[in-house]
This record gives sequence, C-alpha cells and structure tokens, in this order.
Amino acid sequence: MKRPLRIALLSREPDNYSSRRLVEAAEARGHTIEIIDTKRCYLRMGDLNTEVHYDGKVLPRFDAVIPRIGASVTSYGMAVLRQFSNTGAYCLNSAEAIGASRDKLLAHQILSAARIGTPTTAFASSPKDTKDLISLVGGAPVVVKLLSSTQGKGVVLAETRKAAESLVDAFRGLDANFLIQEFIAEAAGADIRCFVIGNKVVGAIKRQAQEGEFRSNLHRGGQATSVKLTKSIRDIARRATKELNLAVAGVDILESKTGPKVLEINSSPGLEGIENATRKNIADLIIRHIETKVSPLSRRR
Repeated sequence: MKRPLRIALLSREPDNYSSRRLVEAAEARGHTIEIIDTKRCYLRMGDLNTEVHYDGKVLPRFDAVIPRIGASVTSYGMAVLRQFSNTGAYCLNSAEAIGASRDKLLAHQILSAARIGTPTTAFASSPKDTKDLISLVGGAPVVVKLLSSTQGKGVVLAETRKAAESLVDAFRGLDANFLIQEFIAEAAGADIRCFVIGNKVVGAIKRQAQEGEFRSNLHRGGQATSVKLTKSIRDIARRATKELNLAVAGVDILESKTGPKVLEINSSPGLEGIENATRKNIADLIIRHIETKVSPLSRRR
C-alpha cells in the first residue's frame, strides 16, 4: 500500500462544493489535505531553498498540489503554483497549462494549429478592421467575447451587423481585449461539458441554457443532464486536453452541422454539476489520478 500523501488545495473558496468534495475524497483515501488561500501565499527565492510562506511560517513540503485558481488571481496564482512545483510537488495542472487555457486567444491558436475544430474566431486591434472582422466569422449574428471572460460573463450575442459593430466599438472604448466568434445557431443554447482526467473522459453532461438565453453555463441558470458521448466528441475532448497539456479539464463542446467544435477548455472545472448529473465520484477519480503520478518524497529528493 502506498503511504498517505500530503496534498495542498489552492483555493480562495474553502467552503464551495468542489473544495469540500476534494477534501472528502482525499481524506477518505487516507491522505492529509490542507486548503491554502492562494493570495495569502508569499514566496522566497534566491538561494538553495525554494520556499512558500503562509501566515508568517514556511509551508511544509507537499507531495501534490491541486490548483483551483480563480480567474481574478490567475497571474499571482500561476507564480505561487510554479513555486510549489520548484519545491518538488506534483502539480495537478501546471502553471503554463492553466495560463494557456485562461488565454482564450492562445487556446484557440493552439487548437487551430492542432487541427481541432473550434467556432470560427477572429481577433484584431485596429478599429479600421471592424467590418472585415465580422465578415471573417460569417457575418451576424456573432458572439463577442472578452478574453478574460468566465462563467459566461463578458460574452455577448450581437444579432445584427450594426449591433456587432457598436459592441466592438464599445469594447474598444474600454480598452478591452476580445474575440469575435461565429454563432452556431443549431446548438440551440446547448453544449456538452466533458470532464477529462489523465486523458480519459470520465463523465459528461449536456448543459441547456434557460429560455431566451444562449449561454448554457450552470452559473447562469443552465440545466445539466447526463449524456452519452459519441466517439468523435470523446476524441476531440481528449485531444484538446492533451494539446493544452492539462491533466484535468472541463472541455465545452458545441454540436454543429460540420461536427463537434471546442468552445472552451476550463482548467479548474467545477464538480457540482457533473457529480450531481452523472452520480459519479469525480473527486475520488482526481485523487486516484494524483496517486498514480506522485512518487515518494525520498525518491524525488
């Protein structure tokens, strides 16, 4: 039997569903797990010792770190995660992989280079390119999406060309970075969230937007039901996760007339919707995956 592991859960929301379930799953398998507030960590570098400090003390060495870094602290969270990695801890998702998944433009470029289907997407800086930008994605209706958007926030549907141009001008006036994306009407406000662990799809749900809404996010009132996947959807979810070098991911896929298209890849996917809809113990599967990746501290040292 493998020895118990010391695990750190990086999260600023210790009481939310995902944090509670990961703690329960780790403790059920005999491990020690501590919830650590990402923003309260501070770092020491410069000599032979790489340290993470917390509340005036040096944190002990951890075997593994589960990063659940909020979008508002992505940059700082990545620095903290790199520091944990430098101490020898196994990080469930690396800082670089999280950064790529959070940068929507970079993620689409990576997927496009790998010939993985996504909604047609356009990006530009100059206001002179607005009209052509809209045409590049097939014309209105289009989706205008902030690069930093999460949980459906900062994602707007422009149903006419005039509305799209006005929206682009407004975002530019705010000095915001955004993408313009084709609107896949045949998806009918639904997408499929595939939960991938270790390049295996362990569960999937269909998320349906509420009436009058095109965003299917559960935080915006979407409903989740368990769904059986086709081989093409399962394969594209696995490929997308692998291309972004993620060990755990929630891959959101739209079903279009030309096949499945990856809408987004979430490096800190929530557990509540997938566990409740599928009745699967996803938290336990995450802990079991960590067990397969972590070697004893003595061997790593």
